Amino acid sequence: MKVNSNSKRNHILSAASAVIRKNGIEKLTLEAVAAEAGVSKGGLLHHFPNKDALIQSMVTGITNDFITDVQTRAAQDTRVQGRWSRAYLKSTVEGDKEDQCMNVALTTTLFTNKNLLEELREQYSVWQRNIENDGLDPVGASIVRLAVDGLWLSEVFGIGEIGEEMRGKVIRKLLEMID
Repeated sequence: MKVNSNSKRNHILSAASAVIRKNGIEKLTLEAVAAEAGVSKGGLLHHFPNKDALIQSMVTGITNDFITDVQTRAAQDTRVQGRWSRAYLKSTVEGDKEDQCMNVALTTTLFTNKNLLEELREQYSVWQRNIENDGLDPVGASIVRLAVDGLWLSEVFGIGEIGEEMRGKVIRKLLEMID
C-alpha cells in the first residue's frame, strides 16, 4: 500500500509540533522530528528541504487551520449579530488544550522567524473589522476579543493562569457580553 504524500507530510508536521510541545523550540531538530515521525531524515528532507521550510509549513498550516475554524464557526452561527465575536472566542478557548497548536505556532514564530506572523496579523485585522461591524457595540465586542487574547496568552506563557473553574466562569461571562 502506498502512503499518500500529503498524509506523510502532515504526519511529519504533526511530529514537529509534538517535538516543540514536549521539548521546547530549542530542541526542534530535523533528527528529532524524523524520530518522532518514525521516518528517516532523508524521508523528512524529501518533504522539507531544511528546518526553515519545515517550520514555515508547520506555522502556515496551524494558522490556516485556526483561520478556517473561526470562519466556519461564523458562517454556521444562525444569529448574525455577534457571530464573529462568538466564533473568535470559541475557536480560541475551545478544543484540546493538550494539542495547543496555536501556542506552538506563536512560540515557534517568536523564536525563529517573526515574519511568519504576518499572515496572522493580517487576519487579525480582518477579524477586528468583522467584530467591530458585528451588530454589537464595537467597543464591548473589542473588549471581549482582547480579554480572550489575554486569557489565551496567559495560558501560552503560563503567566497569571487561572483555575479551570474560574476559566469556565470567565468564558461564560464573555459569551454573555456578546450574546
